[in-house]
Amino acid sequence: MSEARFRRLLPAGPDAGAAELAGEYDLRALASGDRPAVAVNMIASLDGRIAVDGRARGLANRADHELFHATRAVADAVLVGAGTVRAESYGPMDQLAVVVSNSLDLSPELGLLRAPGNRVLVVTGSGGELAPTAASVGYLRTGDLGEALRALRADHGVGSVVCEGGAHLNATLLGAGLVDELHLVVSPLLVGGADPLTIVQGGLLDPPHEATLVSLAESSGWLFSRYRFA
Repeated sequence: MSEARFRRLLPAGPDAGAAELAGEYDLRALASGDRPAVAVNMIASLDGRIAVDGRARGLANRADHELFHATRAVADAVLVGAGTVRAESYGPMDQLAVVVSNSLDLSPELGLLRAPGNRVLVVTGSGGELAPTAASVGYLRTGDLGEALRALRADHGVGSVVCEGGAHLNATLLGAGLVDELHLVVSPLLVGGADPLTIVQGGLLDPPHEATLVSLAESSGWLFSRYRFA
């Protein structure tokens, strides 16, 4: 099967594949001070939901799948909340996986922890440890995400991070001014239902964060946008 093609809408240009688009992101150039650059990568329906039956993949198409993995490939680490790992399970990953979990409620049977080649760092304020896992697991003992990002840069050489949610982790990062870009995929699906889970959950961002649209592409009706925060 041939790879998905993306029609460049902004800036206008020739169609591209996922690897070509992601290769233009240059996330490491956005790193500021003593922390890595952080890009939040999310998908949402037309009515703003980020999951169908508790999982994001019900909103995705092949183009989203390909760009999702191509975006990972240009980052040094993937940052994710424990709830998202429990929902999506994950699997083998070349990048350093950084999981935020104060409860350490992560089963060793999750795909992320079951893959023997995976390297996982758990950010936690707890002094406990996970049950033995096939993956290699270490700990950043802090409840402060800014401190955790600085440790990733100083101790692990991480220059760029892609955060894949969940919504509460996104809110914490945004509230602390720790997000450089938002990569938002808009799925042409309406989901409906009560109490929607959106890309940011928690208290209001005060003042609201303003972002600049950097690029926009389309594939089979899905829109792929990049916004940059000042």
